[in-house]
Amino acid sequence: MEINCLKKVFDERKVQNRVLAKYLNKSESTISLWRNNKRQPSLQELFEISKFLRVNIHDLIIATNWENNNSETYEEYSRRIKFEDSTI
Repeated sequence: MEINCLKKVFDERKVQNRVLAKYLNKSESTISLWRNNKRQPSLQELFEISKFLRVNIHDLIIATNWENNNSETYEEYSRRIKFEDSTI
């Protein structure tokens, strides 16, 4: 599941894993895992990347759009479990 857009941003800005790894005091393999969506950086790490590259942090993650999503919302789930609890 793709969560971040680091590959796109890094490619556009010609970011080298080696340089970013040194700046963040991380291994190049960690940066590679992030870049390829195998692992995800923490929010703090995303903030540091956005600051270093001078990009909006929102550009580093996939935009969310829940309009056509069928999954249960918090409100729906909450009502359902309250109903289930009251029938026990």
